[in-house]
Amino acid sequence: MMKPLFESEAFVRIAAPVAVGIVLFAVWEIGFRLASVPVYLFPKPTDIFASLLHNGPSLLRALLVTLRVTLQAFVAAVILGTLIAFMFVQSRAIEVSLFPYAVLLQVTPVVAIAPLIIILVKNTQLSLTICATLVALFPIISNTTLGLRSVDPGLANFFRMNRASRFKTLVKLRIPGALPYFFGGLRISSGLALIGAVVAEFVAGTGGRSSGLAYEILDAGFTLDIPRMFAALFLITLTGVLLFAAMVALSQWALSDWHDSETKAEA
Repeated sequence: MMKPLFESEAFVRIAAPVAVGIVLFAVWEIGFRLASVPVYLFPKPTDIFASLLHNGPSLLRALLVTLRVTLQAFVAAVILGTLIAFMFVQSRAIEVSLFPYAVLLQVTPVVAIAPLIIILVKNTQLSLTICATLVALFPIISNTTLGLRSVDPGLANFFRMNRASRFKTLVKLRIPGALPYFFGGLRISSGLALIGAVVAEFVAGTGGRSSGLAYEILDAGFTLDIPRMFAALFLITLTGVLLFAAMVALSQWALSDWHDSETKAEA
């Protein structure tokens, strides 16, 4: 028997956070109105929404610039990270020798290396993409490598007993078993690509029609247009949530028919 809509898991997953968000925004609005907080110190949700409507064209144009850098960096991180992970699992010596340098990418602040990349790479768009890619790369490498290594010993012995080649073992056993780890890396990497793009834009300080949301935040801060600053922040946050939701939906679509990580969650 089919469950009512309001009792379904998909509805609860969407309705619960939306309800919490509405309550938080209501408390924010009412509390700041009662406290008479000046808009130049901290705007109310209605002030931010009004700024979104008033500055909509410029903010949306900036959002598209930031989103383009984010998606380019994310795709590059997925391709490079997956290839590096496949290289790591071919030999323990290769993994032990090179993995610390992959960790170095994760622990090095992008703010510290972005100016150097921007100086060396003359194309601004390319330099921003490189910075964001470096931020988003490590989760793909680490999660995919872990997934490819996490093979059930019994299944590995079964493939070995049947004299399966390394290529067949990789395609039939290691890659399917690594997919949940890979999609977990995608969820993390998508958000990091957005963060890397915004931070790189802050460092580059690019203006004009090719400017992203980071420049909108900087410009709003210089002109004390605090509602516009929060409106740009809201768009960045909303973009990050939508990217994460897209990765979750992609994971469910790819794994729901056969893998326990999704089939058990639906049961």
